[in-house]
Amino acid sequence: MLYCFCFESEKTDNGGNQMKKTVSLLLALVMLLALCACGGRQSAPAATEADANIPDTCILKEADDNMINTYTLLAVNPDAPFVNADGAPVTDVALNTAGAAALINWLLSEEGEALAADYGVADYGEHLFYLKDDRPVSTAEIPQATEETRRIRLSTTTSVNDSGLLGYLLPKFESEYGYETEVYSAGTGKAIANAKMGNADLILVHAKKQEEAFVADGFAYVLEGMPSERMSYMYNYFVLCGPSDDPAGVKDAADVLEAFRSIAEGKYPFISRGDGSGTHSKELALWPEALGITAEAESFADYGDWYISANAGMGACLVMAEELHAYILTDKATFLTFSANGGVM
Repeated sequence: MLYCFCFESEKTDNGGNQMKKTVSLLLALVMLLALCACGGRQSAPAATEADANIPDTCILKEADDNMINTYTLLAVNPDAPFVNADGAPVTDVALNTAGAAALINWLLSEEGEALAADYGVADYGEHLFYLKDDRPVSTAEIPQATEETRRIRLSTTTSVNDSGLLGYLLPKFESEYGYETEVYSAGTGKAIANAKMGNADLILVHAKKQEEAFVADGFAYVLEGMPSERMSYMYNYFVLCGPSDDPAGVKDAADVLEAFRSIAEGKYPFISRGDGSGTHSKELALWPEALGITAEAESFADYGDWYISANAGMGACLVMAEELHAYILTDKATFLTFSANGGVM
């Protein structure tokens, strides 16, 4: 950015006419050079405080069939084969099945689903979550909390937490029925592992294969009135974000698969969740198969100059992408929250 400054000389009584002429000529020359420089390149508008708070990271690819992101509720089975962090069996696990059922039935009720579908419209002008056409709907009566059932432990993905959805829904449920919900928020893999240790009464996650394994291993059960253990009821979209100048040209790619190929071929910085989350699982499925990128660190050891495995939540990874001028896969709801917060999570 070029700035032009002009100064006015002081008059003096000590010099003769020749000195005055010389000074005048020098001043005229300086002013002429300054004017030429300013005219040759216009100054850019000064950055405002509002501009400084707008992240450069932006959505470059969305609404692709490969980027649908489905969220599923599962009630934790009180008779599951719980284990501790070392994999040893745990037998003294007490679950709040009544509280879990109350929260699940409320989330799947007409009231709960309508609130989820409405979230974000007022602030962002669009829905952040959509209801599935084939979603389960609960008409069960929801009991008031008792001293024994008041505390509910929810293990969930960072997406529904960082996006603000839980902060919007849970206070309404709690004030109406008297429950208190403790939220453990992590990537889907860690959220599921937390439940397998008996530290959650229900989970809300978004990785189908991991959910199916959770069911197959006996950690979930069919809640009364529901068709199956997995209660998939809402979705949103993953979006591929990156620097606004888009050096990989992913915005013009035919689809997200071609976009990921362009990032890899150009070795442009990419932030991976690297935490076994649903977002991480989706990202791994989008890379060209020939790269061989998996969840194992050895698989991307040769790509360390551009592929960054963060092992962190969605909000933290978005901040990293902004700082490193990198590409990133994220759910749209969390990205819009990140952007609205000026790049702070």
